[in-house]
Amino acid sequence: MYAEEYEDYDYDARDYEYGSGDPRMDLAYEKQQYATNQYAQYALPDPVKKFLPWFRDVIMMCRVAEIQHAYDVIFPKLTEDHFKSSPWPEVEEIIPIVGDDPQFIILYKELYYRHIFARVTGGPTIHQRFESYYNYCQLFNMILSAPTPVNLELPNQWLWEVIDEFIYQFQAFAQYRCKMDKKTVEDIEMLKANPRVYSIHSVLNVLHSLIDKSNINKQLEVYAAGGDVNSVAGEFGQRSLYKMLGYFSLIGLLRLHSLLGDFYQALKVLENIELTKKPTYSRVPACQVTTYYYVGFAYMMTRRYSDAIRTFSHILLYIQRMRSTFQTKNYQNDQINKQTEQMYALLAICLVLHPQLIDESLQATLKDKANADRMYKMSRGEIEEFSNCFIYACPKFVSPVAPDYNTTQSSTHMAVLNHIVNVFMMEVKQQLNIPTIRSYLKLYTTLPLKKMAEFLDKSDEEFTTELLCFKHKMRNLVLTRGSSALSGEFRSLSEVDFYIDANMIHIADTKVARRYGDYFIRQIHKFEDLNNSLKSIRL
Repeated sequence: MYAEEYEDYDYDARDYEYGSGDPRMDLAYEKQQYATNQYAQYALPDPVKKFLPWFRDVIMMCRVAEIQHAYDVIFPKLTEDHFKSSPWPEVEEIIPIVGDDPQFIILYKELYYRHIFARVTGGPTIHQRFESYYNYCQLFNMILSAPTPVNLELPNQWLWEVIDEFIYQFQAFAQYRCKMDKKTVEDIEMLKANPRVYSIHSVLNVLHSLIDKSNINKQLEVYAAGGDVNSVAGEFGQRSLYKMLGYFSLIGLLRLHSLLGDFYQALKVLENIELTKKPTYSRVPACQVTTYYYVGFAYMMTRRYSDAIRTFSHILLYIQRMRSTFQTKNYQNDQINKQTEQMYALLAICLVLHPQLIDESLQATLKDKANADRMYKMSRGEIEEFSNCFIYACPKFVSPVAPDYNTTQSSTHMAVLNHIVNVFMMEVKQQLNIPTIRSYLKLYTTLPLKKMAEFLDKSDEEFTTELLCFKHKMRNLVLTRGSSALSGEFRSLSEVDFYIDANMIHIADTKVARRYGDYFIRQIHKFEDLNNSLKSIRL
């Protein structure tokens, strides 16, 4: 399926001029130079020599618990001790101690390149970006092209990070190729000669193929109906490797479509995942945070502010409860912390545009953070603050097409972001007067339309338009329990409502008084759930 995107390469690098534009030829040249000792070699640290053969053995024997310990604990510890800002050994250096098992080599290279992207000083070279892509092609080809399920089991955390990193590297490559001002002629020629590397079609093809292979959508449908998922899973879908890769690919599509600015399609791919229920298929914290971040952002961009607030509140409360589990030094946890700050900023935007009650602990956190100042400035109608807050908190959007390498323009990587910011700011400008109108409506039960129009220095016709805008913007599509992410029912959730009769505005306060009894009951239930969880851990 992906064989046409790469070939096994074994080039003779002798008499070859470096920088031809072919990354595989360049890599072969580098390896040839390495083999002839023109690059300095160094001895592998003893802990690494002991770790790698054992790591290979537990992977080959599918001992998931030991793989998880190696992946979560030992590998990060060795990285911190020996390769904090430098790459792990290349494959040629470890083959003498681990052998040339293709499956392990592919998995090792996945970790090797991921570490370069995350930690190595200076980041990846253009050759490393290409080689990482080819390695992902080999990995997915091995999994998808096998006539029977491959003999491989990996922990859910690793499987999630494979999908997450694949999309991240696509995102990084899409932005890298648009930054033309710092590229050499050789770099541009290499990009022109390899248009299929990280093309949007190849990335979509991988994710949809994993979803189809695992039958994950059918499994989720049957699971929601209370049936037996194994009856529709098929030979591949019954294996944890394929099932979890399929599930994570759904989340990957959510992220990918959000990065492309298609927020409707981003929510549509989750139509078989009930967001109102606790996740059963995945309990990987980074996956849950990513899911709710992109779902909440998609809701905000489709003007479903109530659903966005509920989504952000749900995951931020989860992060508050699980904060202690995010303390390990891992690039994924760094990403969780960053997304947490971004979600607080997005929640602040939504609460300014669509005020409503949220959990007291979240409200207190918003007041303690810089978001309190942001919310104050946005509520006063400062357009620039909306723009700055949005740019800080939004994803790094990408263009699905490569730039025109023949032009002399400098960089185009900001074009998509600027377009989406402009679309969002158009929506904000339409709502700038709503907070002021709301504040006046709270003061009266009846008021002549003409008098209130005078308060805002507007004509009767202009103010009537503003009131209609208020009605329209406060009426949102709201998700109902058991529905897909796109469905719901229209509700007006404003704390004040009104109607106009004979040039008089009749106002009703629809704000429901807080029921303190319900609050204490919820806290008691949370305490009981926590206590039961602690008991199960002790058992």
